[in-house]
Amino acid sequence: MPRPKIKRFLNFNPNVYYFKPQGIPLKLLDEVIINRDELEAIKLHDIDNLDQLEASKKMQVSQPTFARILDNAYKKIADAIITGKAIRIEK
Repeated sequence: MPRPKIKRFLNFNPNVYYFKPQGIPLKLLDEVIINRDELEAIKLHDIDNLDQLEASKKMQVSQPTFARILDNAYKKIADAIITGKAIRIEK
């Protein structure tokens, strides 16, 4: 049985939940889903310019966990940009 997931402290709620390539109908696109904790990690690290240790403390997770969350988010965003997929942010 896997270990239970620790609750993350999430403070950011976006106003926009979808991004897609211009000129292609959404129904024709595959999508990548960005989880709320991944979005929070991107915001803290790239927008608020916090280092991983400070950001992990704000999310109340360990620094290695924060690094994994951030890495997953970057891979999903790169996949969407490179392969032309829509990005859906989980509500």
